[in-house]
Amino acid sequence: MSSSTFETLSRRSFLRAGALTVAFAMAPKAFAELPGASGGQALRPDLPGDLKSTPMLDAWIRIDADGAITVFTGKAELGQGIKTALIQVAAEELDVDPATITLVTADTARTPDEGLTAASHSMQDSGTAIMNAAANVRMRLTDAAAKTLDVDPATLSTSGEGHVVGADGKRLSYGEIAATLLLHVEARPNVPLRDPASYRTIGKSWPRVDIPAKLTGGAAYVQNLHLPGMLHARILRGPSGGTRLKDPPVDVVARMPGVVTIVSNGGFLAVVAEEEWTAITAMRALQAVPFERTAPALSQAGVVETLTNLPSRLITVLDTSGLTATPVRTLKARYTRPWLAHGSIGPSCAVAWFKDGLMTIWSHSQGIFDVRRVAADLLGLDIENVHAIHAEGAGCYGQNGADDVAADAALIAHALPGHPIRLQWMREQEFGWEPLGPGMFVDLEAAMDDENRIVSWRHDVWSTPHNTRPNTAGGVLAGWEVSPPFKAPEPQPIPMPEGGDDRNSNPLYALPAMNVVYHFVPTMPMRTSAMRSLGAHVNIFAIEQMLDDLAATAGVDPLALRLAHMRDERARDVMTLAAERFGWANRPRGDGRRGCSMGFAQYKNLEAYCAVVIEVEVERETGDYRVKRAVAAVDCGQTVNPDAVANQIESAIIQSISWTGREAVTTKPTLQTSFDWSAYPILRFDAVPDTIDVHIVDRPGMPFLGTAEAAGQAPTAAALANALADAVGIRLRDMPLTPAKVKAAIGVI
Repeated sequence: MSSSTFETLSRRSFLRAGALTVAFAMAPKAFAELPGASGGQALRPDLPGDLKSTPMLDAWIRIDADGAITVFTGKAELGQGIKTALIQVAAEELDVDPATITLVTADTARTPDEGLTAASHSMQDSGTAIMNAAANVRMRLTDAAAKTLDVDPATLSTSGEGHVVGADGKRLSYGEIAATLLLHVEARPNVPLRDPASYRTIGKSWPRVDIPAKLTGGAAYVQNLHLPGMLHARILRGPSGGTRLKDPPVDVVARMPGVVTIVSNGGFLAVVAEEEWTAITAMRALQAVPFERTAPALSQAGVVETLTNLPSRLITVLDTSGLTATPVRTLKARYTRPWLAHGSIGPSCAVAWFKDGLMTIWSHSQGIFDVRRVAADLLGLDIENVHAIHAEGAGCYGQNGADDVAADAALIAHALPGHPIRLQWMREQEFGWEPLGPGMFVDLEAAMDDENRIVSWRHDVWSTPHNTRPNTAGGVLAGWEVSPPFKAPEPQPIPMPEGGDDRNSNPLYALPAMNVVYHFVPTMPMRTSAMRSLGAHVNIFAIEQMLDDLAATAGVDPLALRLAHMRDERARDVMTLAAERFGWANRPRGDGRRGCSMGFAQYKNLEAYCAVVIEVEVERETGDYRVKRAVAAVDCGQTVNPDAVANQIESAIIQSISWTGREAVTTKPTLQTSFDWSAYPILRFDAVPDTIDVHIVDRPGMPFLGTAEAAGQAPTAAALANALADAVGIRLRDMPLTPAKVKAAIGVI
C-alpha cells in the first residue's frame, strides 16, 4: 500500500468523516469478556447483527452521485477472507457487481465499532448487519425511483448492474437516485432479502481481494508500510516475560552513527534510528548485558502439577446429575496440553505517527477500537485525538504481540512528534513476550450401561485465562513498564454459553447425568490469552477421544456410537457426510501401521458444525507418523464463498496437526527457551497431509455461523489422536503427540 493511500486514510478521511467520527469516537466500549461482541450497546434490539448497536444505514453503506459504493465494517481482515465475503454479501443485497464495491475495514474514524474480530463472529455480526443494511438501501433506492418515475414500487426491479428498472424499460442509476436520497436513517427490521434461488454472488467462489498482493510480494501487510520520513525503532526487553536487562549501555549506544534517540520511560526502553538495520544493531548492543528475573521462577513441573498448585475458582458449567441406568463399564482418563506459542510467521509490527496533536496507529490487532482506547489511556490523550486503522499483519488468529507492539509504537511516536515510527519485534521477542495459549488439562469419567448407552459423564477442565485482551493501558507490556505503571486488570473467565477455557466442555451429545466443572486459574505462570478456538481445542480433544475409547470397550463402531447419542440433525449430517466421503465402511483398519478415526464438534455448541476423519501411517521403528489424508464436512449456515470456507477448514486441519503433534513452549526456571523454529518446531510443508478434502453442507437463507476458528481445529486434534490409537493400539493423551512418544508407547527399541 502506498504512503499516499495511508496518508489519506489517516488524515483526510479522519477530518472529513465529520459527525460520524464523533459518533464512533464516543461509542461505548466492547464488553471485554465477550470476544466478538458488538462494540456498542443495543440501541435497536429488534435489528439483526450489529445493526443493533449501529442502526444508521450510512454507517454501513455510502453511494456517491457517480454511483461509487463504499461499504464499512468494524471487522478486520486477518487472512480469513472476510473482505471478500462481506463485499459479496453487500453486492448480493444491493444487486450489483462485487467489483464495484470498495470495502473499508476496522478504522476508528470511518467504521462502526464492532468490537473484536474474534470467535468467528464476523459473518454473524457484521455480515448479517451489512446484508440487512444493503437490503434496506436497495428498498430505499427502489422507493425513491418509484416516486421519480411515478409508478408502483412493486413494478420495479434491480438490474444487477446498479440500476432500478421499470416494467417499461426505463431505468435510473443508483448514483442518480442517491444524489437526492438520505441514508442517515435507521434501518428497518424485517426488510425482505433477496431469494437465495436468484443469487448472483452469494454461494460463488469469488476471487479473494486480499490474495494478489500477498501472492506477488506486493504491499500486503503492515510490515510493508513505509511513510515519508519514517524512522525505525526496536524495543529493549529481557529475553522473555518476567525478565529485564541489567544496566544496558544507553549512553554509549545513543552516540552510535544513525541512532536518532533512545526513548526511556521507567522500565520502557526503545532505540530509534534512521535505518532499520541501525536500529537492530543498536538494540543488539544494548542487549549485550546480563538479565535478571523479576517474576517468580518458572515451574519445571508438568502442566497438571503446575495448575493444581495454584489457586483456582470452581465454576459449574453443567450439572444434570442423577443416574438413570446402571453403569456396567466406567472409563477414566486425563488429557493435557502444554503452553503453546502463536508462532506468527511475521513478527508483530505497528506504525505510529503523532502529528499536530493527533496520534495515528496502523496495527494488525484484532481489536482496533481497543488499540485506540489503550493508546489514549497510556498517553493521556483524549480519545478523539487517537485514530487507529487496521492493516493486515503476517500473523495469526488470537492475541499475539500485535496489541503490545501497537502500544509500544504509540509511546515511541508520542516522544518524537512529527516522525512516523515503524516498530517491529524481532523473532525472539515474539516468542519471548507474546501471550501464550494456556496450558490445560481435562479429567474425564464416563460410564455405559449393558446396552452400550452412555449413562454418566463428568468433565473437569483446568486452565489459566484465555482472554486477557487489553482495552486499557494496564493490559499491555508498555503500560506495566512506564512510570508510574498501570495496574493490570484482574483476569476474568469468559461466561458461557460462549465460554473460554470451558468452551465446548459441555458435550453436544444427548448424555444423561452430566457434570461439567471448570477450574479457573487466574494466576498465570506465563502470560496467556486468546489462541484460535480457545478451550475448544483441548475439551474436544478429550471428549472425542473418550467416545472412541468407549466404542472400543463396547465393541461398537465409533461413528455408530456418536450417532446413537446425537439428536441434532445438522450434527448428524456432517458426521455422516464426512464418513461417506472418506469411505468409512471400507476404511483401513488398525494394523500396527495404519489407522483411521474421526472427531466432531459444533463450535461453542452455537456455531459451525464440523466433522474430520483422518488416516495416519506410522513408522514403527522411529515413531514418525504422517497424516495421509483428511476429509472434513462443515455446516457454517449459509455459505457466502465456498472456496474461502474450504481454505479455513484446510488451515485449521494443518494448524491443529501441528499444535497437537509437535508444539510446546519450553522453559528453564529463569526464562522461556523456545525462541525460534528449531526450539519450537511447527509443521513443515513436507509433513502436510497428502490430501485434504472439505465438503460443505450449504444452508441457503439460513443464518451465518462463522468458519475461521469455528470448526476444524478441535475435531482434527481428536481425530489425529484417535487415528494414532487405531493404528498402534495404544492411546496417547498428552500433547504434543510426538514421534518420540509414539515410539515409547509401542515399545520399539
